[in-house]
Amino acid sequence: MTIRDRIETKLTAAFAPERLVITDESDRHAGHAGHQPGGETHFRVEIVAAAFDGLTRVARQRRVYDVLSDELAERVHALALTTRTPAEVAQS
Repeated sequence: MTIRDRIETKLTAAFAPERLVITDESDRHAGHAGHQPGGETHFRVEIVAAAFDGLTRVARQRRVYDVLSDELAERVHALALTTRTPAEVAQS
């Protein structure tokens, strides 16, 4: 299973998101810290979930980091997060 697939599986199980977009941006970071051959080191994640309701941006990010702690310790060097609630999406 790829790191991207693991991220998707874990975030889906933890947050039951209405929207989940995971983009591997590793190719944009060739030559930078943390880059490894084969990619899967730098990801951008957009997640929209009711589970974030009432949480601050920092609290939301901490919850995501907790869920992905193994991946962050193992291979993922950078994780750019956009965490929103369905109500926030509806307002935009």
